[in-house]
Amino acid sequence: MPRQFFFGLSLLCGMGAIVADAQSPTPVRVPAATPAAAAQAVSENLELAAIRQTSSAFVEAFNKADAKAIAQLWAKDGEYVDESGQVTVGRLKIEELYQTFLAAHPKMQIKVQIDSLRLLSDQTAIEDGRSMLSPSIPGAPPFSRYTAIHVKEGGSWKMASVRDLPTANPAARRQLADLDWLVGKWVAEEHGSVSESVFEWTAGRSFLKRTYTVTHPDRSITSGIQIIGYSPLTEQIQSWNFGSDGSVSIGIWTSQPNGWAAAIRGLTVEGTPTFAVNVLTRIDDQAQSWKSIERRIGDVPLADTPEIILKRQPAPGK
Repeated sequence: MPRQFFFGLSLLCGMGAIVADAQSPTPVRVPAATPAAAAQAVSENLELAAIRQTSSAFVEAFNKADAKAIAQLWAKDGEYVDESGQVTVGRLKIEELYQTFLAAHPKMQIKVQIDSLRLLSDQTAIEDGRSMLSPSIPGAPPFSRYTAIHVKEGGSWKMASVRDLPTANPAARRQLADLDWLVGKWVAEEHGSVSESVFEWTAGRSFLKRTYTVTHPDRSITSGIQIIGYSPLTEQIQSWNFGSDGSVSIGIWTSQPNGWAAAIRGLTVEGTPTFAVNVLTRIDDQAQSWKSIERRIGDVPLADTPEIILKRQPAPGK
């Protein structure tokens, strides 16, 4: 299922200005274009305008949820390639693809911005741009990049190939690369409590999601979800934690030898501020240690937790 669809929408572009130097006694003379060059420029502009019109027709059809009209904008054997590499070929298949998508998202609207559009020949053109869906799809990036190849078919411009390009967050991926070893299931049994944590990538590997449960000696259970990602605002790794008791917290992560220290500030469900520094140390590929220090609730200091050792669990089927 395609997450984003990309095709061109004309934008109002630039206005030229001629600035004369009032102090220059001799005006600069610009050679006049030859009639042939001028005719070629006019022809190219007309062709590009026709392509933009086709792209505008796509946006209109998409926003009306008209899958048949969308498919008619493709060449007979045109193709659509989504960012996962799945290829859909032919107008009928493309119509079915859009019909399914639009039925699942009946209020979806699209906006696109052309970043470049140029003729490769009198029968072929290439377009690069970005598309934005509203409302956005959960987990999808705010916009997607695309490349479209247009061909002239029967005197009209059609889309021969539209390719969805993966939209990653390079900064996030570089920053989070050191946490990739956490992916998997980890279990610790210490002091009568059993802790389980499962780490997995989410949102196109831009964030790491941790789900956890702690079974206490009295058999009561606490659980929660933690999202770990790179914050472009602070330019640091941050975490957002949501506990089953209604507590919330935000952590700022700092790299340490063989691990990380996360300064966690939060609120209990009653609104009391909390603070702790959680220290995560990688022992090897199969084990890690965790402890929480400098803890307090409100103005009341709490004792550091004992260090616990979490062990990686084999993946299912292994």
